[in-house]
Amino acid sequence: MDPSPDLPGGDPADAGEPTAAPPAGLWERMRDDPQYAPEHLALEAVRRLGPEAKAWVESTRAAQPGLDRDGLAQLATKRFVARARLSGAVSGAAGLPGAVLDIGVLAWTQARMVLHIAAAYGVDPEHPDRATDLLVLQKVHKAAETARLALGVAAGRERAGALFGSGNTPLRQAVLRLTVRLARMAGIRAAKRVFAKVIPGAAIILGTWANSSATTDLAKRTVDLYGRRAISAPAQRGS
Repeated sequence: MDPSPDLPGGDPADAGEPTAAPPAGLWERMRDDPQYAPEHLALEAVRRLGPEAKAWVESTRAAQPGLDRDGLAQLATKRFVARARLSGAVSGAAGLPGAVLDIGVLAWTQARMVLHIAAAYGVDPEHPDRATDLLVLQKVHKAAETARLALGVAAGRERAGALFGSGNTPLRQAVLRLTVRLARMAGIRAAKRVFAKVIPGAAIILGTWANSSATTDLAKRTVDLYGRRAISAPAQRGS
């Protein structure tokens, strides 16, 4: 992908785009355990994308020392909403298979955005609590305590291996459950939005709108959460 126009010389986190889509191992875990797909994605996002978000903030502040926290958050929002919009257009052009893949890419892109915004406000993007934040911000769970419990279950299943592989769950059924869970996580809550992406002549426009709208709404919630947290407890950055 081309360097971001928001930063001098582009974003170092974009070099080679190693994290533009969920890694293969994560796709396999989510497919084999679709019930806890959002939790698996959140755990992996913090592990893989937390360090990237922290490095991005450091490099951006070095390049633009006059930029405040709100400015950093706006840069992150602009970048990742644009990426969500682009992936929506691509999936719309590719038809239903592309739309299914796009949902996972969208959820991963949104996780990157949330962690970048957290880092912009001085909140540690590598802290395990960010996985909880992701699930609450993306409305997978209403309460942090419920999110933590589900994350604990997902982590246990990850350590134990694939307990619900294709031998126990038919592939088609697993993919369908995975699609529904990730669509909810990414904010594509009405099923008609997903299938609207494959309507001839309108797929690209609708895919672009659905992705950018959901990601913009998530960005507003994220800025509100971490902006308030930075004001109320500026000395406590970890949690």
